[in-house]
Amino acid sequence: MAGLFDGTALERPVTCEVCGRSRDACSCPRDAAGRVCRPRDQVARIALERRRGHEVTVVRGLDPVATDLRALVRSMRTTCSTGGTVTADGLELQGDHRGPVAAALRSAGFGVKGG
Repeated sequence: MAGLFDGTALERPVTCEVCGRSRDACSCPRDAAGRVCRPRDQVARIALERRRGHEVTVVRGLDPVATDLRALVRSMRTTCSTGGTVTADGLELQGDHRGPVAAALRSAGFGVKGG
């Protein structure tokens, strides 16, 4: 990526607006457009749905590029002792686990609505 004043004696690398490190050394989570998308900037929406006669806790609103959804659902499955998966919409856990899921998301730094 070209830096500021590229090709001149005043050339500087592009830095992250959050951590101040160069863009190559930055480890801040970014969305698909390249903007910084921290957990506190995302709001998870927790809902209970009935599918095929069973209750399913659904979590929507998390950025799939900036958030490691597979690791998040793995920790929630362990916390709730239930099955779950990552879908195109977000996360699904078998059963009504709105309370524990909301607590886990809040402790991870996400904003939570519902649950």
